[in-house]
Amino acid sequence: MGFIDELRWRGMIQDMMPGTEEQLNKESTTGYIGFDPTARSLHIGNLATIMVLKQFQLAGHKPLALVGGATGMVGDPSGKSAERNFLSEEILLENQAAIRKQLEKFLDFDCGENSAEIVNNYDWFKNISFLQFLREAGKYLTINYMSSKDSVKRRIETGISFTEFSYQLIQGYDYYHLYKTRGVKLQMGGSDQWGNITTGTELIRRKENENDENASYSAFALTTPLLTKADGTKFGKSEGGNVWLDAELTSPYEFYQFWINQNDADLPRLMRVYGCYLSREEIEAIEAEHAQAPHLRVAQKALAKEVTIMVHGQEAYETAVKASEVLFGKATLETLKSLDEKTFRQVFAGVPQTTVKKSELTPESNLLELISVLSNGEIYPSKGEARKAIQANAVSINKEKTQNDKLPVADIVLLHDRYILVGKGKKNHIVEIV
Repeated sequence: MGFIDELRWRGMIQDMMPGTEEQLNKESTTGYIGFDPTARSLHIGNLATIMVLKQFQLAGHKPLALVGGATGMVGDPSGKSAERNFLSEEILLENQAAIRKQLEKFLDFDCGENSAEIVNNYDWFKNISFLQFLREAGKYLTINYMSSKDSVKRRIETGISFTEFSYQLIQGYDYYHLYKTRGVKLQMGGSDQWGNITTGTELIRRKENENDENASYSAFALTTPLLTKADGTKFGKSEGGNVWLDAELTSPYEFYQFWINQNDADLPRLMRVYGCYLSREEIEAIEAEHAQAPHLRVAQKALAKEVTIMVHGQEAYETAVKASEVLFGKATLETLKSLDEKTFRQVFAGVPQTTVKKSELTPESNLLELISVLSNGEIYPSKGEARKAIQANAVSINKEKTQNDKLPVADIVLLHDRYILVGKGKKNHIVEIV
C-alpha cells in the first residue's frame, strides 16, 4: 500500500494539492514537517503529525523534521486568537534541543537513502539580512495573496502585527530553501497549516518561473485533519492541559491513563492515527475483539500499550500498568514497592492523608493505635471501632489484610521510607510518617 493510500485508510488526509500522489508514486520523495520550539516538549497533537512522517518513511520516502529556530522567534498566527509572547533565545535553544531528542525516538536516522534528518531554519536565516529577504521572497507574493489566508483573515479583524503577518512568508521561504538545497518536493502538516504550506508552493512556482504565470507546480502540499473527539471537541488535552511527550511534564502513568480512558466512539480514529506500527489487519482484529466485550476495554488497552511503549519505552509501560492495577485494587505489597514515589502519589491523588510524627511513635506503638489515636481519629474515631474493623478482616496494610491489632508499627514496611497505605474496607487512607 502506497503512502497516500495508507493515509486515506487511516483518515489522515484533509487537503492535498493536485499532482501530489503522482509525484510520490513516481519516485522516492523528500518531504518535511515543521515543529516550532514554543515549548520544551512536543505533545500528542504533534505526535499525530510525527506519525505522518513515520508513515512517509515506511513507504520508502525521505523525511525531514524542521525545528523552527528562526520561526519560533516570530510566532505562527495559525489557530491563535491573540499575539504570542516572545520567548528568549536561551529558552528557544533549550526547547530546540529537547524537541530534537524527542523526534529521534520516532524516526529512523540510519536506514540508508531514506534516513530521516533534522534541520533548523535558523541555520539559513541567520545569514539573511532584512533587505535581502525582501528581495528574495517579499517581491514574489502580494499583500492580497497573503491576506486571503484564513489564518490571517481571522486575525485582521482583531489585530495582527506585521511580525505574525510575515510568518507565512518566512515559512514559505523555508520550503523554497529546502526545495533548492535538499530537493524537497513535499511539505506536510496539520490542517491549520494549509495556508502557510501553499504559500511555500506558490513562492517556489513564482521564483522558478518568473516570466510564466501559467507555470505548473513542482512542489506539493498535504495536510491532515484536526483531530477531534466523536462529540466534536478538540482531542489532545487532559484536565491538566496538554498531554506532553516529556515524562517530566506528563508522567508515563498519566500518559497511559489518558489513553485507557478514551471513549469507545473515539477508538477507531485514534487506533488509525496513533497505531502507526499496527497494520490494517491488526487494528481491525483488535476492533472486532473489542466489539465482542466492550467492558473489557481491549481496544483502549491495546492503544495505551502501543503509544506508551512508543513514547516512553517498555519499562515505563509496565510500571504504568502496575500503577493502574493498584488503582483498581489488584495489587500486592511488591507492586506498591515497585512504584516510584511520583507515580505512587499520582495513583493515590485525592486519597485522604494523615501525618504522624516519628516522635509520637514508641517501640510499643501498634497498628490499633496508629489507625485510631495516633492518626487523630481520622481513620477510625476510636480504638473500639478500629479493633472491630481489624477483627472483621476489613483492614489492610499496604494491600495485605491483617487481623493482628497488636502488629508493631516498627514492623510495617514504610513505602518510600515514609508512607503506609491503610485499606479501610474498599477505601484507602495514606499515613505519612514525618
